[in-house]
Amino acid sequence: MRYNKFRLDIEDIKQLIPPMGYCIATDRITVDGEKVGYMYREQPDDSSDSGWRFFAGDESQDYINNPDNISIYDVNTIANYDPSIIKYLDSDIGVELEKVKDDDTFIFI
Repeated sequence: MRYNKFRLDIEDIKQLIPPMGYCIATDRITVDGEKVGYMYREQPDDSSDSGWRFFAGDESQDYINNPDNISIYDVNTIANYDPSIIKYLDSDIGVELEKVKDDDTFIFI
């Protein structure tokens, strides 16, 4: 079993958005403290899946292929790590967004 030191303690997680299910995010965000740099929404795997996938944007394919570097979280948890994602969370399935360098906005790609 792996144990990660998360950047935020559980008691620091606030309810920022209405419940929308789970997402997938890399440890670059939750452990290393990087902001979301790339996010996309795919067809959900089940009724609890939001379809959102979050990355810092600098992960290599080898990093992403290692299941120890990716975990399942409530979308609200990732919103606490990077609140700049919140205004995009109602985007449709199939959307891909990339963060504008040195800004808290995303562009649709």
